[in-house]
Amino acid sequence: MTDSSSTDFAKVIVIGMGLSPDDLTARHLDIIHGADILIGGKRHLACFKDHSGIMKAITHDIPELTDFIGRHFKTQRVVVLASGDPLLFGIGSAIIAALGPDHVDIYPNVSSVAAAFARIKEPWQDARVISMHGKQSENNLLTAALQSPLVAVLTDPVRNPGWIAALLLRHRLHRITICVLEQLGTFSEKISWHSLEDAVGKTFSEPNTVVLKRASVPEASHSLHLGMPDEAYDHENGLITKSEIRAISLAKLKLLPHHVLWDLGAGSGSIGIEASLLAPLGKVVAVEKHPQRIRNIESNRLRHGVRNMDIRQAELPDGLDGLPVPDRIFIGGGGRMLETIIRSATGYLKPDGILVLNTVLMDNLTAALSTLKELGFSTETTQIQVSRGKDMPWSQRLEAQNPVWIITGTRQLKAT
Repeated sequence: MTDSSSTDFAKVIVIGMGLSPDDLTARHLDIIHGADILIGGKRHLACFKDHSGIMKAITHDIPELTDFIGRHFKTQRVVVLASGDPLLFGIGSAIIAALGPDHVDIYPNVSSVAAAFARIKEPWQDARVISMHGKQSENNLLTAALQSPLVAVLTDPVRNPGWIAALLLRHRLHRITICVLEQLGTFSEKISWHSLEDAVGKTFSEPNTVVLKRASVPEASHSLHLGMPDEAYDHENGLITKSEIRAISLAKLKLLPHHVLWDLGAGSGSIGIEASLLAPLGKVVAVEKHPQRIRNIESNRLRHGVRNMDIRQAELPDGLDGLPVPDRIFIGGGGRMLETIIRSATGYLKPDGILVLNTVLMDNLTAALSTLKELGFSTETTQIQVSRGKDMPWSQRLEAQNPVWIITGTRQLKAT
């Protein structure tokens, strides 16, 4: 018998079940038994087979569910059973959005995430929590795995532990161990730790929760950041985009986390390597023709732990077929072939793409601007003159570097 009266019907009550019915309090049970309509997942409703009211199972059609609740909650006691905490990627948020917060009461309980960290005795105030439901789940997971040493993942039957491990390996996130917590709160509960490689081939019982733990590594002498010193890279005879020019060029590229960047005439790979920080969910493709410079790029990629850079040896403008379609293109020179390279590369560029190139040659400045304008790009030209301090016996003097033109071409979208 509940203390609700007919005037209280305008409240839908959403109760978190915790890990099992054992986590329900006497207050929870009193409300559940007094419901006219009891809504929940099939396994939740199975715990109340003798309930005298109407029973409705939750399906994937959430709008239909909230419409049903909206038609009945003002005249009948409606109680919704949810897993764990109803507001942790749960049904509670959808019901609140549909009916408004004034018409919903939430009774939280132990979530699978809280239980998972309790089982492995791991504090989780700094952990990231990701649900694999939704269109952005893959990107959200990769971002969390890159940024946080501890990530909890709410899985589903498709995006399961093996699928998650394979995703992380495809993006070269190797230094992560995966804990799979199966059927928490039941007699079949099982907790196991795996390498990502081992988890890919394993089957785990449902439902399960995953915890990802990244191994700590000693800090490198040059932790990768924008504008790295030139000596942080292997390079051939000073053929490297200098630190200050590199930082400005990357700013002009306006990279977003999911972007694909082509670094053409990559040299040491310094632009692409630092661009990987700005596009952690995307891809960098470094194209270079000289074998020794290819070896330098490979060495620099390994030294700085870059996971999302591919390297192709080709003599431009050849070698671009089959590459992922670029959002951004950087050209580091181009020589006598610059006009041809621009024409070829921009043919692959996405409609809202940006091309940035560096040159120290006046003829290439003119060629680049005229070619880009002919191709329908708006252009911006910036000249950078960097002078660096050089020690003298009792002071310093400034030593000038070559002036560099940075040309930015933005494709102008045609009005529809």
